[in-house]
Amino acid sequence: MTAVASLAPAQSSRPIEGIACVLGGAWCFVGQDLLIKDLLGAQPLWMLIFARACIAVLVLAPLITWLGGKHSLYTPLWPIHLLRAFLLTGGFAMFYAAFPFMPLAEVSTIFFSAPLFIGILAALFLGERMGVHRIAALVVGFSGVLIAMAPGQDSFQWVALLPLICAMSYAASMILTRRVGDGESSLTMGLWTIGGSGLMIWPLGWLVTTLVPMGPEFHHLRLEFIVPDAAQMADLALLGIVGMTGYILLSRAYQVANASLIAPFDYAYLPFAATAAWFFWGEVPALNTLAGMALIIGAGLYIGYRELRAPERAETPAPVGETLIATGVPAVTEDTDIPASDPA
Repeated sequence: MTAVASLAPAQSSRPIEGIACVLGGAWCFVGQDLLIKDLLGAQPLWMLIFARACIAVLVLAPLITWLGGKHSLYTPLWPIHLLRAFLLTGGFAMFYAAFPFMPLAEVSTIFFSAPLFIGILAALFLGERMGVHRIAALVVGFSGVLIAMAPGQDSFQWVALLPLICAMSYAASMILTRRVGDGESSLTMGLWTIGGSGLMIWPLGWLVTTLVPMGPEFHHLRLEFIVPDAAQMADLALLGIVGMTGYILLSRAYQVANASLIAPFDYAYLPFAATAAWFFWGEVPALNTLAGMALIIGAGLYIGYRELRAPERAETPAPVGETLIATGVPAVTEDTDIPASDPA
């Protein structure tokens, strides 16, 4: 059985669980990003991502073995999860590489073009319809991204393209997550995805440092393994736990709930991150960043509101989400051809 043939249809949507997972994941990712921004410099970026992966494997592998049942160290969908790991590793390496050059709120706002790319990819690959309201929301949302990036102005930095590329890779990974559906254990997905990032990050770091001239401004991208002291070890362990929890919660949210209902809650990250950056580092978002953030959030919430009202407008709602940031909802079925446990 090939991995593609084993993709499970999406299961019945459980909105309360999905919303709770998204909000919990947003809090975790804010904490993770604060830790990474604080540790960059003392430790190279590659080490931070590698340490997060190691902690995740040390926690998830024994937990999966102990729980058993649906949770398994092996999955026939491992090529899909490794592809997700590649997309997320490369994407978020670019995201974090921009941290020393840009305020956290600005980097995060540009990254939140990801839901816009999710909408486009859902239309291309999942049969999602592109209605008038969605197209209008895409235009408004991308206008917000352009305002936040400020191309053509003196304040524009080429590094602003890094979180934009991250948004594209993240969107692709979320499309894959929704296609896997609810037939796969979130713990198994987390083990393969986060653990895979630990294997891929050093070759990626070598490639970047080989191709890009490493001036003083790229000190955080130097390729070296620094033995952490006790305080750094504690911070790295916390980083691993928080990051692992966030990935699992977010993956679970997209597995169990219709993305058109839960995705607007993804935007909770932006005010969380802006507030935390102001509290810890005194970063005040620029006016163009706030304006772009408002347009992106407004577009997503508007289309999410329309999707929530969809059952009121038709007796039989469309089987795919009419939303800015939905990954699409295939026909609901209780059947799945992914085995609950398939020992290696």
